[in-house]
Amino acid sequence: MTQRELIYSAIDLLKKLIATPSFSTEEDTTAETLASWFQLHHIEYQRTKNNIWAKNKYFDAAKPTLMLNSHHDTVFPNKGYTKEPFTPIIQDGKLYGLGSNDAGGALVSLLATFTYFYTHQDLAYNLIFVASAEEENSGKNGLNSMLPLLPEIDVAIVGEPTQMQLAIAEKGLIVFDAKVKGTPSHAAHDNDDNPIYKTSNVLQWFEQYQFERVSKTLGAVKMTVTQVNAGQQHNAVPSEVNLVIDVRVNELYTNEEITTILKNEAPCDELIPRSLRLNSSSIPIQHELVQAGVALGRNIYGSPTLSDQAVLSCPSLKLGPGDSKRSHTADEFIYIDEIKEGIVIYIQLLTHVLIKKISL
Repeated sequence: MTQRELIYSAIDLLKKLIATPSFSTEEDTTAETLASWFQLHHIEYQRTKNNIWAKNKYFDAAKPTLMLNSHHDTVFPNKGYTKEPFTPIIQDGKLYGLGSNDAGGALVSLLATFTYFYTHQDLAYNLIFVASAEEENSGKNGLNSMLPLLPEIDVAIVGEPTQMQLAIAEKGLIVFDAKVKGTPSHAAHDNDDNPIYKTSNVLQWFEQYQFERVSKTLGAVKMTVTQVNAGQQHNAVPSEVNLVIDVRVNELYTNEEITTILKNEAPCDELIPRSLRLNSSSIPIQHELVQAGVALGRNIYGSPTLSDQAVLSCPSLKLGPGDSKRSHTADEFIYIDEIKEGIVIYIQLLTHVLIKKISL
């Protein structure tokens, strides 16, 4: 197929995906929709639970492997929608619908790009395409479950809305559950050990604490208290206050380091991480993928949002059509021209990397 044919086929596919609810863990029908693309284009593919993946036709185990990945699950539509979230509507150059921007546009653009290169011979890299499930909830049956089943991945492009700019680093995430303990009592009696009052100093500590290492790309580690819960009745002082702390980690720390620092220094009685597997990720600025993007006029930046990059141990580049600020918003949309541009830029970028005889 020509690039033009692939572009319009990809847009049609995105409309079908929008029209099919695919909340995390419930992506079985969109997996079938994606499988139909591979069948139509005579591409051998495999399905593992709700993950769909394929290798290029002339896959050679002696070559390094580049993975193209994006997800086909969505969050739930919020109450602010004025348009039907599962009805694809094109209006004023915009394609509206849940998942259109995050990350349907990137998903179909990468799939079109993989299809374009599928039958090419003598590529410098093997290509693997993975449409992953359970990205939005960091589920156990998403990309992380696929990695042991795939050939070794040397580098990856993760499709997320970046306005086709080069996110060469991404912050990791740790969510902590913390407790501030005190002495329970009747509200009518004096109590010098009220955990709710003690919590004010703890909240101030979290607000003011600064980690020493500041990244040139991702900035400082960002720590935010997002939940405070205590007490069940008006006349009883509770025994403890429960806190939830969201920590966004730059590439200068491991999640284990952050955990050790906070356990030693945070003025909490308990501090327990829910998971340490969502690490920060990056790709060297000297990598040929990045340099090819720079040659195409793309800008470099660090992304504060989390994606499936967090489960990868190889260098990875976040890149895709759409705008992250539209993600999870009411009346989500992506511009049709953004999808067109995305496919063109993906193909130009990979042409430079995969076909060494061609320069930008």
